[in-house]
Amino acid sequence: MRTSPLHAPVRPLPGDVRSLRAERLRALMDRTARGDREAYADLYEELAPTVHGIALRVVRDPAQAEEVAQEALLEVWRSAPSYRPERGPVAAWACTIAHRRAVDRVRSVRASCEREQRVVREDRTAPEPVAETVERTMEAVRVRRALSGLSAAQRQALVLAYYGGYSQSQIAAVLGLPLGTVKSRMRDGLLRLHGALRDG
Repeated sequence: MRTSPLHAPVRPLPGDVRSLRAERLRALMDRTARGDREAYADLYEELAPTVHGIALRVVRDPAQAEEVAQEALLEVWRSAPSYRPERGPVAAWACTIAHRRAVDRVRSVRASCEREQRVVREDRTAPEPVAETVERTMEAVRVRRALSGLSAAQRQALVLAYYGGYSQSQIAAVLGLPLGTVKSRMRDGLLRLHGALRDG
């Protein structure tokens, strides 16, 4: 079974190999900036383990780390034309994007928790809004847990659609897949997701 690139181990590279990898990444980035989807797929495979590792170290939650990594790698695709080699190697640039996304996620989660705590403090006499807030929080946790049980391909398509706001056609374009494949992955993923949520 093939290991998902987001979960592949990151191993240190000797100097010569690092240099060759940096040159390969730069060549892939040049092609990606020109809209080459095959180059982006290779770039994704190369960068995903490092990007996911950075996200996990910052957010400390596997499900959220995967979402952050997907967001960061999508930003790499969208921002490829603005990459400037003189500012640093491709891997460092991608790591900066991942770190920024992860920090933003931590701040967002923290702000959300603080808002919920404020609601509890400000309206202790009204149990309904508090109950609804707790229910929404628990539902979000259940959804993240259910997503982690999907295949990497199904999860990737659903995360792009529901967290990234991408249409099925846009997802097909970004991933370089036939539209029918994307629709099939999303349909199967949603069926499994609904089943997991119903059983959970």
